[in-house]
Amino acid sequence: MPAEQARGVQTTWLYTLGSIVFFFGFLDVIVALTMLETYLSTDDPVTAAAIVLLFVASAIQLRYCWFLRSGRGGGLPRPAWTIALFASAGAVWVLGLIPPGNELAAAVPLWAATCLAACLLPTTRRWLSLLAGALVLIAHPVLAVMTTGASDIHVRASAAWMLGIYCLLLPFMVITSMWFWEVVVELDRHRRAAAELAVTQERLRFASDLHDIQGHHLQVISLKSELAERLLLIDPEAARVHLHETRLIAKQALEETRSLVAGYRQVAFDDELENAREVLTAAGAECELRLGAVPSDAAAQSLLASVVREATTNILRHSEATRVTIELTTTGDRTELAIANDGVPATDAPAPGPTGTSGRAAGSGLAGLRERLATLGGTLETAADASTGPSRRGGRFEVRATVVLP
Repeated sequence: MPAEQARGVQTTWLYTLGSIVFFFGFLDVIVALTMLETYLSTDDPVTAAAIVLLFVASAIQLRYCWFLRSGRGGGLPRPAWTIALFASAGAVWVLGLIPPGNELAAAVPLWAATCLAACLLPTTRRWLSLLAGALVLIAHPVLAVMTTGASDIHVRASAAWMLGIYCLLLPFMVITSMWFWEVVVELDRHRRAAAELAVTQERLRFASDLHDIQGHHLQVISLKSELAERLLLIDPEAARVHLHETRLIAKQALEETRSLVAGYRQVAFDDELENAREVLTAAGAECELRLGAVPSDAAAQSLLASVVREATTNILRHSEATRVTIELTTTGDRTELAIANDGVPATDAPAPGPTGTSGRAAGSGLAGLRERLATLGGTLETAADASTGPSRRGGRFEVRATVVLP
């Protein structure tokens, strides 16, 4: 996780934890003041012992708040912490039954402990725990009256209202704070996933561009090397020219690879068209260019140039073409590039699939171009028609790319 994101999540947790600690601490202060007032008026040692245990229970509650970071339903911590949480609060609850004046205040620590532990339980057990805790909270004043024999509950109306409101809001405050914390954690998780996805997409783009460069140039180098080898004994001068061009192409491939790594590579559409015609002509195919208006958008030109490069590489690698046609037409905001050749052998030409495209052409290069064209609202389609003539040649294969101009 990046440092800025980590700091953001940590800050949110500290804010959430601080709010919960403040709420519990403030409630414990109210309970302690209420019980202290009772002790000052009665000087009862049991009330003094309950106050001491109240401070112990408060310290354990505040420490227990740190375990809420696992979120709702995150599971209870070690049993020792949960036992200490309920044992200290339960002791205050029991001592509050003996002297009069602590009927409601002494029940609050056990209710607070229940709210804390319930947040870490699954949903069904959470609400059952809160229901049981509420019943124990309500039962304490009733049992205190029965135990002490007092005729009424000795608690000031102002303190009773304050404690009642805080006890009512306590579970909702804790649960909503945990919900807020979980939302922040989930958003941070999605942010990290988006960052990783962006890195993956960039890697795929780089791999696609590298495939375009190396696949095309290596195919041309292989072709010219083969021609030079055949002409070496027949026409040494022509062989030397092909070897010289091979060296230049290898140098160009190296330069484009370095530019790609540096992030500066731009595919020139005009250069790719001229290069495709020269290479295909050298391979013995007649190449005809039918060019309409070239789109002015740089991204569209780059993608169309990649289509020309990939299609040329596939013609050299997979076909026996004698005629290749490259046609570019622009109508309104839509540009279409069609590259067709007649070099599909009848025995190898696949039948068009259900979508009208050829399964043979769905290689990794065309698949990558199809994805990149989709980013501009474009499409890439392929189609093959097998020849049934005696020459078993002339099967037509076409690549048709369209882009929508901004």
